[in-house]
Amino acid sequence: MALFEPSGERLGPAAVTGADVVLLPGLAVDARGMRLGRGGGSYDRVLARLERAGAGPALVVLLYDTEVVERVPAQAHDRPVHAVVTPSGVRRFTGA
Repeated sequence: MALFEPSGERLGPAAVTGADVVLLPGLAVDARGMRLGRGGGSYDRVLARLERAGAGPALVVLLYDTEVVERVPAQAHDRPVHAVVTPSGVRRFTGA
């Protein structure tokens, strides 16, 4: 199976600051909207870039219902997401 990439000009890492919505990967999201990632820090750097630019896109995570949990560990640099979308619906968080 081939992996197709978009054609056209590459926008570069700063282009995310113009997005209306950013879909973030995650292993879990808790009741506060805190996201547990995979530990690589790539998306933490994206979120920091957004914050520095004063950009405010909606931060959304796609998960299964069982991955929405009561609490995940969070560090000082972690930021809550605005919503999680699961097969049973959308849950919005007010702390983001």
